[in-house]
Amino acid sequence: MGPAGDAARPGRFFGVYLLYCLNPRHRGRVYVGFTVNPARRVQQHNGGRKKGGAWRTSGRGPWEMVLIVHGFPSAVAALRFEWAWQHPHASRRLAHVGPRVRSEAAFPFHLRVLAHMLRAPPWARLPLTVRWLRADFRRELCPPPPPHMPLAFGPPPPRAPAPRSRSGTSADAESEPDQDTEACCALCARSFQDEEGPLCCPHPGCRLRAHVICLAEEFLQEEPGQLLPLEGQCPGCKNSLLWGDLIWLCRMGAEEEEEDLESEEEHWTDMLET
Repeated sequence: MGPAGDAARPGRFFGVYLLYCLNPRHRGRVYVGFTVNPARRVQQHNGGRKKGGAWRTSGRGPWEMVLIVHGFPSAVAALRFEWAWQHPHASRRLAHVGPRVRSEAAFPFHLRVLAHMLRAPPWARLPLTVRWLRADFRRELCPPPPPHMPLAFGPPPPRAPAPRSRSGTSADAESEPDQDTEACCALCARSFQDEEGPLCCPHPGCRLRAHVICLAEEFLQEEPGQLLPLEGQCPGCKNSLLWGDLIWLCRMGAEEEEEDLESEEEHWTDMLET
């Protein structure tokens, strides 16, 4: 499953990571956090609060980022995952996970919680990747992640460049459908509202454009009891599509908010810690 997790993927990066303390005085401590930039975030933690690190990690370094879970469709989804991983006893979705026992170190306990989170709704159906940044810290997760969640190693791959706009060059204009077709959902034939962006098939030559709910219902025909698709076949070109990739492509755009996401998250974390 490794290669699938190493492919460059479109869209913004949202990850939830696990830090491990290498300081002999505090060795074995862990910290769970959210990031849009893993390399920068670990530098902030090791730089202390003045460099943007968290109160709980300040002055206790060096810290090593040993594991990160990424592929969340939004910052909100990642922050909710982070909160549940930090507070499993308070999450109703993790009521089945036993509390940490006295003989259990923090690191294996957090891995045990993570293993159950990846199998619990709603996270079990997200297109997540479990990435070990330090191979020497790797442990087998029990239970193992769902089959659609790849296991990867090393730093996250760079983000793929945004695909070219469909309205592109004059050379492409000859093959473009008329504007009325482009403005309507291929599945229900209704027009798109100004505030909603259609889902578009990323395969070259395929012009499928559909409402999110329409394509979700199409993908879920084989799984009528579910609310969130994992993958499906494009009704246009018949190629296999991952639902998470479609959402990322739809929501790519301005990234000015990224710089503020981590500082905002740490602001709320520090308020809870003090």
